[in-house]
Amino acid sequence: MAALFAPPPLPLIMAAPNGARRTKSDHPCLPMTISETVAAAKACFHAGAGALHAHVRDPSGAHVLDAGLYRELLSEMRVAVPQMQVQITTEAVGKYTPEQQRELVYNVQPALVSVAVREMVPDGGENQAKAFYEWAFSHECAVQHIVYSADDLDRFFNLAAAGTLTGDSHQLLFVLGRYAAGQESAPEDLVPFLEKLAERGGGQVLDWAVCAFGHRETDCLVEAVRRGGKTRIGFENGLWNRSGERAKDNADRVRDLVSALTEHSLMPA
Repeated sequence: MAALFAPPPLPLIMAAPNGARRTKSDHPCLPMTISETVAAAKACFHAGAGALHAHVRDPSGAHVLDAGLYRELLSEMRVAVPQMQVQITTEAVGKYTPEQQRELVYNVQPALVSVAVREMVPDGGENQAKAFYEWAFSHECAVQHIVYSADDLDRFFNLAAAGTLTGDSHQLLFVLGRYAAGQESAPEDLVPFLEKLAERGGGQVLDWAVCAFGHRETDCLVEAVRRGGKTRIGFENGLWNRSGERAKDNADRVRDLVSALTEHSLMPA
């Protein structure tokens, strides 16, 4: 029953193979088409990822919130790798409004979606956002709330306390390095998020993950798992393995993380 819905557990590793901005000029193996994204997701699944964080692109290669393209991707994923969860994104990239973001989710009706708190709930938009979160809850759509800073996380807790968010079981994504110099993150960037989580997280079931920009992506994600979190990895955030060498492809990034987690005895059997 919808009244009993709680988001399913996040996988330990979610693959984010393309994102909204990078192109093949950044890496020739960055997927741009649906077929390339499905192939990358399948390879990441076999490397150890349990879910796909999916972006779709238009024919020019631009990130779009296109319900038809997302439905096509979801259909292809059900055939190619049905064991893999698929999370769509509502990322605004500076051009999509909260209304357009919500409309995408209403039209696709995905099982999983990521939503940036600062994009979906601007000041004054709480009532519209509340209706969206109630809809997602009633349709058993798991929303992962993206926060870019401890202030964003504080806003998340304020929205939860005000009843804008539905339920008391939530998924979170802490983004490290997005607004840092050169978009380079470090493991210590996780500390402000964890301090805010300890301060305000009591009384709720919070399933959190981390993504990290730059060359130290793997180090940051190992620290996240060590501290009780999950991970999102791939060319959306970083192109480099922990050796400093550029990864061959997205599956190579997953293998690098699996190897690091295994070395630290953090990888489940």
